[in-house]
Amino acid sequence: MRRCLPLTAFAVIALSGPAFAQAVREPLPPQAPVHVMSGSRVDYAALLASPLRPEEDRARDAARQTAITLDFTGVQPGWKVADMIIGGGYFTRAFAAVVGPEGHVTAWQPDEFIGFQASYGEAVTAADALPNVDGVHSAIGAPVFPSGLDLVFTAQNYHDLHLRPFATDTAAKVNAAVFAALRPGGYYVIIDHEAVSGSDLSVADSLHRIDSDIVIREVEAAGFEFDSAGAALWNDADPRTANVFDPSIRGHTSQFMLRFRKPG
Repeated sequence: MRRCLPLTAFAVIALSGPAFAQAVREPLPPQAPVHVMSGSRVDYAALLASPLRPEEDRARDAARQTAITLDFTGVQPGWKVADMIIGGGYFTRAFAAVVGPEGHVTAWQPDEFIGFQASYGEAVTAADALPNVDGVHSAIGAPVFPSGLDLVFTAQNYHDLHLRPFATDTAAKVNAAVFAALRPGGYYVIIDHEAVSGSDLSVADSLHRIDSDIVIREVEAAGFEFDSAGAALWNDADPRTANVFDPSIRGHTSQFMLRFRKPG
């Protein structure tokens, strides 16, 4: 059974480098809820009840800790957000519900994903039909993001930037595009399946995981400052050695939550 911290035990760490690496592998003790950004508190649970989101999405919210994840990003009504590699569009719809009519979501899907599976293209088309969302697609090494974004978010897909079919500099190009698109002070949030500490990039293909230390190094190399990490999606029962689609662990992987800030 998955061991996840409930909302009342949401934990955020403001660490960097090796200190983060140790902390994220040793789940934090329970703490009071923490709202990670300044400003008014947002009732994410209420906003997630938006009719923009189908019942199937709401049924997944508890398992995906969606309200906690949104709280970690700090997203506010009126923000401009990019959902990077949207998959089926689950988080695109969540962000659309939160930012509201005064905000905007750019939902980006790589062309290579659409070529691999038709449903990825259908997800972009569906996202584009939402009133405050633009569904866009382009080559994986050349994301289409507008400028002045408050937040760029990606969940369970950063490791895909290191899949063997893609150029070795794909992650660097994507991180540079995110940096250019964000306003000064904007945030880049990455959630992904954690690999065993010290794993090399081959596990992106074999297990669909990545070592969070690698992500931190790559994103900092793009000019970002490491801001904080969340432990809400950590699962002690995941040995981090199985493919994330293995029935023994699917839907229950241990995931890291990282937030970076563009200086300024």
